[in-house]
Amino acid sequence: MTWQELVDRIRTAGRYDSDAEAERVLRAVLRVLGAHVIGDERCELVRLLPAEAGALLAAQIPVTEPVTAPEFVERVALGLVLTPAEARWATSTVLTVVGAYVGDDLTRRILAGLPRGYALLFGLADLAPAA
Repeated sequence: MTWQELVDRIRTAGRYDSDAEAERVLRAVLRVLGAHVIGDERCELVRLLPAEAGALLAAQIPVTEPVTAPEFVERVALGLVLTPAEARWATSTVLTVVGAYVGDDLTRRILAGLPRGYALLFGLADLAPAA
């Protein structure tokens, strides 16, 4: 996949009016994501995504403490100057498209390294294990 194909997928999935808007959202979410995905999963994500997306992820300094999913969305909202609802839409659009592209295995491993609550942002059910 090329960068433009990724932008096109974001534009379609997010129903954005222009490539510029889709690209702006994509860049913002990838910047926040890059600070929260670490280790082998980060390396694999960088390798699988188009070079420009991988570079955005790799350029971020990993956080020492992961944030909750709502805090992640809040960081996207601040970066894009969006309402919380718009930021949830943007975040979920990008993470769902990225997750579908990189596959279930890597997406599940990424989710395992994040606090509970991120699955919905990736378009997946967040089911608690049976007691």
